[in-house]
Amino acid sequence: MSTSTNSKTQRETKAKVWLKPNQIEKMRNATVRESASYLSARNDAILALLYDSGLRVGELVQLDVAMFDLDEGTLGLPANIQKDYPNENSPTYTRIGLKPETVRVLTSYLNSRWKDPDALLPSRQSDRMTEQSVRNVVEDAAVAADIEPFSVERGRGDASDVSPHTLRHSVAYRMISVEEKDIYAVTRRLRHATIQTTERVYAHFDRV
Repeated sequence: MSTSTNSKTQRETKAKVWLKPNQIEKMRNATVRESASYLSARNDAILALLYDSGLRVGELVQLDVAMFDLDEGTLGLPANIQKDYPNENSPTYTRIGLKPETVRVLTSYLNSRWKDPDALLPSRQSDRMTEQSVRNVVEDAAVAADIEPFSVERGRGDASDVSPHTLRHSVAYRMISVEEKDIYAVTRRLRHATIQTTERVYAHFDRV
């Protein structure tokens, strides 16, 4: 099996773990409670933004403050930081609408953060967080909230299974199962190359 095939299989396995909205809320409460005081607003913003936008972790860490128009409630996502599909569906500049709650959280965070670099998410050591540091924030919040994610393979998983990608898949769950959006809306929100990708990865959200 090729490396690309292995990577694809791993991504689709991760898609089989997701959270419901009340579990996201528990994680957000836990990260505010358990994080160092100067990091709690940042960590809450990470969870809120991931769960609203469906961003990939590699995209999240490349965000700059200037990419947001919080008066309008949008994130302008440049093509160069999006996952590249080497075909006619390669990404272009995308404007992502944000929920009012996400705008509120981001506004509060930006008004009080302890560093003021161009990057949206600084760390203790650097002006920009790494992907691994974001993964740590997400997993720590899941562990602190004692989250048992939903899993196709096992029924319920462990808190340690929760990653930024889990939140991306939880966006798809919310849109399909809670908001009753169609598959085309999910494809657009998650910026999949084709609708076939969305249908294949999220077939387990269908009800029969």
